[in-house]
Amino acid sequence: MILDKLQKTFRKSVDTLASFVKIPLMSGRPSPRSSETKDTIIIMGNGPSLRDAIDRERDVLMAFPRLAVNFSALTPDFRELRPDYYILADIAFFAAKKTGNVPKLWESLRSVDWQMTLFLPAKARKMPEVGSLPGNIRIRWYNLTPAEGFTPVMRWLYDSGYAMPRPRNVLIPAIMSSMREGFRRIVLIGADHNWARTLWVTDRNKVVSVQPHFYKDDDEELRRAEEIFSNVRLHEVYENYAIAFRSYFNVKDYSDSRGVEILNATPGSFIDAFPRIKLADLT
Repeated sequence: MILDKLQKTFRKSVDTLASFVKIPLMSGRPSPRSSETKDTIIIMGNGPSLRDAIDRERDVLMAFPRLAVNFSALTPDFRELRPDYYILADIAFFAAKKTGNVPKLWESLRSVDWQMTLFLPAKARKMPEVGSLPGNIRIRWYNLTPAEGFTPVMRWLYDSGYAMPRPRNVLIPAIMSSMREGFRRIVLIGADHNWARTLWVTDRNKVVSVQPHFYKDDDEELRRAEEIFSNVRLHEVYENYAIAFRSYFNVKDYSDSRGVEILNATPGSFIDAFPRIKLADLT
C-alpha cells in the first residue's frame, strides 16, 4: 500500500514537471478568459447520433448557442445550423501540406457570412489561411498543450489557458474553450465515442478503425484516415482510447472546480464522466 502511494506520487511529480516543460515548447499566448458570464452552449460532436438530433430536435439545437467541430463545415447542415462557435483541433488542419478535405474545409470557412467565433490553436497565428478569413469571424486562441499531474497545480495551469487535459479528441478543447468563453452549462451531443464497436484486425494483422460521423465521409477523406492507421498497432489504439476517456474525468474535475455543469445528451455515448440528459428535456 505504501509502495503504491509512493509510486503514484512519483508518477504525478514526473507528470507535473513534464507539463511545465511542454508549455514553453508547445504553447503560445492564449486569448484572455471572457469576463462575460453566459448560460448554455451545445457542443455538436461529429458522431452519428448528431444526425438524429438534427432531424428530430432541430428546434432545441437552434434555441441555444451552438459549437461545431472539425469537418462539419463541409456538410449541408452547416449552412442551416449556422453555428455561433467553431473549433479546429486536428493537426491536419495546421500542417504545412494540406491533404484530404482540409483545403475544402478552409475554403468553406472563408465563405461564412454570419457572425461566428472560431477557436484555433495559438500556434496557428501566422498561418496564411487564418489571415484570409473574413472579418465576421472572431478568432479566439487556445493551446492544445497536454498537462497532467497534481490536481491543484493542473487547475491553475488550465486556468491560465496555456494547457489542458490531454486532448485526444476535439471535444476536450471544445469544452475547455467553452468554459473560457464564460458558459456555465455545456451540453454534448454527437459525442458517441463508441469507437470500439468499429475496430477490428484483418487477417494481415492490419488494424482497421472506421469512425463514422453524422455525415458520410467521401473516398478522399477515407483514404487519409486509412493512411493514419497504416502502421498503428491495436494496443496503441486502446491506449489512446484510455487517454481520451481519462481526460474527460480531468475535465470534469476542473469544471466542478469552476462551477460549470457539463451534461451529455448523446444517446448510447461511451463517455462515462458526465451526467446524462435528453436533449428534448433541455430547458
